[in-house]
Amino acid sequence: MSAAAADRRRWIALAIVMVASFMDLVDVTIVNIAIPSIQADTGASFSAVQWVTGGYALAFAIGLITGGRLGDIYGRKRLFLIGISGFTAASALCGLASGPEMLVATRLLQGGTAALMVPQVLSIIHATFPAEERGKVFGMFGAVVGLGAVSGPMIGALLTEWDLFGLAWRPIFLINLPVGIAGLLLGRSFIDESKADQALKLDLVGVALASVGLLMLIYPLTHGREAGWPLWGYLSMAGSLPVFALFVAYEKAKTRRDGSPLVELALFRVKSFAAGICVQLAFGVALGIFFLVWTLYMQVGLGWSPLKAGATGIPFSIAVSTAAGLSVQKLVPRFGRKVLQAGALVMAAGVLTYIGEAHRYGTAIAPWQMALPLVVMGLGMGLIVAPITDAVLAEVPREHAGSASGLINTVQQVGNALGLGLVSVAFFGAMDDVVAPEAVGTAFGGAFVHAMWWVAGVLLAVFLLMFALPRRRTAVGAGAAAGAAEEPVEELAGELAEKAAEKPAEKPAGELAEKPADERETALL
Repeated sequence: MSAAAADRRRWIALAIVMVASFMDLVDVTIVNIAIPSIQADTGASFSAVQWVTGGYALAFAIGLITGGRLGDIYGRKRLFLIGISGFTAASALCGLASGPEMLVATRLLQGGTAALMVPQVLSIIHATFPAEERGKVFGMFGAVVGLGAVSGPMIGALLTEWDLFGLAWRPIFLINLPVGIAGLLLGRSFIDESKADQALKLDLVGVALASVGLLMLIYPLTHGREAGWPLWGYLSMAGSLPVFALFVAYEKAKTRRDGSPLVELALFRVKSFAAGICVQLAFGVALGIFFLVWTLYMQVGLGWSPLKAGATGIPFSIAVSTAAGLSVQKLVPRFGRKVLQAGALVMAAGVLTYIGEAHRYGTAIAPWQMALPLVVMGLGMGLIVAPITDAVLAEVPREHAGSASGLINTVQQVGNALGLGLVSVAFFGAMDDVVAPEAVGTAFGGAFVHAMWWVAGVLLAVFLLMFALPRRRTAVGAGAAAGAAEEPVEELAGELAEKAAEKPAEKPAGELAEKPADERETALL
C-alpha cells in the first residue's frame, strides 16, 4: 500500500470513530429535549425520566473500564465493531419501546453497548497517529465532543417537532440506525486492528467490584427522592466507599500477581492524568445537572415547544465549537493551564449571568434574553473540552491506552450520572411535591435558579482542581510548539513503556512507569 493510500485510510478511520463518538454524545443530550413528548406518549413519571437519562449514564459508566480493557485484549477494532452493532440495535429497540419500563431497559442496554464502543475511539486514535500529530487530532476530537454535547437538543427538537410518520419522539433513537450501519460497514474496511503489546487477561473480580461500587453510589441518588430518601440509600452510598477501597487493594494485588489489572493504578502516579481525571469528574457533575434542569425549565416551566427550546441552545453550540478550536490551536500553546482555568471561570460567570436573567425576567424571559449567558457559558465550556482529553492522555503508555481512555470516559459518565442523580436534590428538592398548575412556571423558575447555584459551585471546584494540572502545555509537546528541541512528553512515555517491556518476564511491564517522573528520566539516561 502506498504512503498516500495509508494516510488516506487513517484519516477515514478517524472520521468513522469521530462520527461514532458524536452519535453517542448526541444520544446523551438528544433525549432531554424530547422529555415532555416521552411523558405525554408513555405516561412516564419524572422519576422514570431521570432513569431514561441517568440509566444510560449509569450503564455506560459501569461498563466503560471493562470495555477499554476488552479492546486492549481482544482488539480495539473488533470491540468497536461489536459496540457499534449493539448500540445500533439498542437504538432501534428504544425507538420501538411500548412504555417507560421498556424504554428504561433499552436505554440501559444502549449504555452498555456504548461502553464497548466509546473507549475504543481514543485508543484507535492513540494507536493510529504518531505523537507529533495527536495534538491536532485530539483538538479535532475535542471540538466534536463539544459540538456533540450541545447539538443534541437542536437535533432532538427538530425530529420531535417534525413528528415524522407520526412517530413523535421515536426518531431521536431511530436516526442512529443509518449512521450506525454506515459506521459498521466502513469501520470493517478502514480501521486497522490494534491490541496491547503484552498478553493481558480480563479482570472479572475487578469488573464486579467496580460495578457494585458504582451502582451502590449512583442508584440511591437517582431513586432516593422517589423512595422518600430511605435509610438504605444513605447506607448504600456510604457502603460504596469500602467497596472502592477493596477494589483498589485487589487491583494492586492483581498487578503484582500477573500484571493484568482492570485499572492500571500506576497511571494515577502521572500528575497530568490524575489531575485531569478529577477535573473531568467534577465537570461531568456540572454538565449532568445543567442540561437536564435547563430542558425541564424551558419546556415544562416556561411551556416552550421543543423547537423553541432547541433553537435557544444554538448560540451555546456555536460558542462551544468556536472556543474549542481557538483553545487548542492558539491559546493553550501560549498560555497553558491558564486557558482551562479561564474556561471554568468564564463558564461560572455565564451561570451567574443566567441566574440574574432568570431573576429579572421570571416566566416572561425570552430566548434572546438567554443568549448572552449561554454564549458566555459556551465559550467557557469550549476552552475546557478540547484540550483536557489530550492533557489527560499525554503521558499514558500506548499499551494501556484502552484502560486509560476507559477511565477517562468512565469518570466523565460517573460525573454525569452523579449530576443527573443530584437533580433530585438541586432541582426537585427546591420544589413542593405537588405544584398547582398555575404556579408551575414560578416553581420551576425558582428551582432552576437553585440548581444553577449548584452548577456555579461545582465549576468553582473545577477551577481549583485545575491548579494540579501542569502549568504549561504538555499534551501535544509544548517544547515543540516553542521551538525547543526537547522530546515530547508522550514519546518519552512511549519509550518508558518499550523499555519496561524489554525487562525480564518476571517483572511487570508497568514497573518502570510506576516510578516517580524524576526516577523514570534517570532510568532512561
